[in-house]
Amino acid sequence: MSITAVNVRNQFRGTVVEVIEGPVVSEVDVRLPSGQLITSVITTRSVKDLALAPGREVVALVKSTEVSIATL
Repeated sequence: MSITAVNVRNQFRGTVVEVIEGPVVSEVDVRLPSGQLITSVITTRSVKDLALAPGREVVALVKSTEVSIATL
């Protein structure tokens, strides 16, 4: 299967640097070319289905319906 179009506008190419697997959900850390780190929490089933592991090239798709802001 290949994706020909997606409606998510915030797309970031990166490399998986760490996967912390849990029984139901897992954390996946993705390093962007700029050096920034994005962490995604996804199901462990998806981690396995996507064969996510350190070194794997991925695209992080970010779509949010809410952005919260706190004062310092």
